Amino acid sequence: MRTQPEPTRRAFLAALPAVTAGLASPAAASQEEVPRWGMLIDTRRCIGCQACTIACSMENVLPEGQFRTSAATYAVTNGKGQTGMSMLPRLCNHCEEPPCIPVCPVGATFKGKDGVVLVDADRCVGCGYCVQACHYEARFINHDTGKADKCTFCSHRVEAGLLPACVETCVGGARVFGDLNDPASTISRRMQAAQGKTSVLKPEAGTRPSVFYIGLDKELNGRVQGASATEMMWRPNQQGA
Repeated sequence: MRTQPEPTRRAFLAALPAVTAGLASPAAASQEEVPRWGMLIDTRRCIGCQACTIACSMENVLPEGQFRTSAATYAVTNGKGQTGMSMLPRLCNHCEEPPCIPVCPVGATFKGKDGVVLVDADRCVGCGYCVQACHYEARFINHDTGKADKCTFCSHRVEAGLLPACVETCVGGARVFGDLNDPASTISRRMQAAQGKTSVLKPEAGTRPSVFYIGLDKELNGRVQGASATEMMWRPNQQGA
């Protein structure tokens, strides 16, 4: 028997028909009505179960060993010499200033009005320039298609009034998705409540990510690669995010 969505999800789903209707009739929609999708990840709630990883793989039919999102696990030592586990859920940051777009020689990578960075597979030639340009190791060349691949915020689900697969399946409720332009949205209210405590990966890169973190260990703010404690846990053989 299916349980009812939590209140935050009900609010999200209730607001989507009006948003998608506006997107379907761009001539009638004002600039203010266009959403800017973003994600807030509360690392304090992430347990590293990889439900997000598996849900994304199944939803987007990814090749074995390649992933659009995952929850990396690191061993972090504080100033007192104490070592603990720290989670770092990762995916495409859907940057405001994405470095992957200008390097594409065929214009296959683009950003929609809603801020989501996408790849036009029909135009992509699989050169891998965008993969090298990404500061967050969030892109890969799909083994099956030979095209650039990445997280799309499950745009096909969002257009249908659903949440991204990783958000829907997060058992700890660590991921919050919504419209950053709407001050009444759950993600906006959560970020306002956590004002001064949110962070992004590699802020010095100047990409202005649309993926924000709460509780991210300061040792991981600029870290998306390197030694990981996942030797003690399950880890994808080849991580694409």
